[in-house]
Amino acid sequence: MAVFCGSRAGADPAYLAAAEELGRLLAESGVGVVYGGGDVGLMGVVADAAMAAGGEVIGVIPQRLLDREVAHHGITELRVVPDMHTRKAQMGELADGFVVLPGGLGTLEEIFEVLTWEVLGYHAKPAVFVDVGGFWAPLCALLEEMVAAGFVDANTVARIGRVNEVGTVLSRLRGPDAP
Repeated sequence: MAVFCGSRAGADPAYLAAAEELGRLLAESGVGVVYGGGDVGLMGVVADAAMAAGGEVIGVIPQRLLDREVAHHGITELRVVPDMHTRKAQMGELADGFVVLPGGLGTLEEIFEVLTWEVLGYHAKPAVFVDVGGFWAPLCALLEEMVAAGFVDANTVARIGRVNEVGTVLSRLRGPDAP
């Protein structure tokens, strides 16, 4: 599962708690983590929690970020790529789905590219936003406004998952008909 999230911890301790819970949940469920390869912020917490729970963690980091010494060297595998475009493509290829925790511009950029790929038919992988403390509510309202304004198909927005609890991420990714 690809996890997109902040390279910062954020202002609310609930963000860190959700990142730790998600990393642990994925590992304990036998689901590998693919993420941006950093050892900072929510990214580092997800990776550390997954590793501590015996999970597999693959980081994909651009050379430029590796040069800044923000890479996580205590994960299963660290792949160094030339740029952000290659990073996203590789993460998309490795993942069976996408989970989005709170984050900033990079998090938005990553998930919107993935969502656009799905709309264009490049993949049919599920995505779910973990709405910690209502963090994603304004974005979800904007998406609904885009539907109302005629710029986005309602079915597209309906396919984007949104959960309030980390514990429901996997069932939401599997869909309503999954066992």
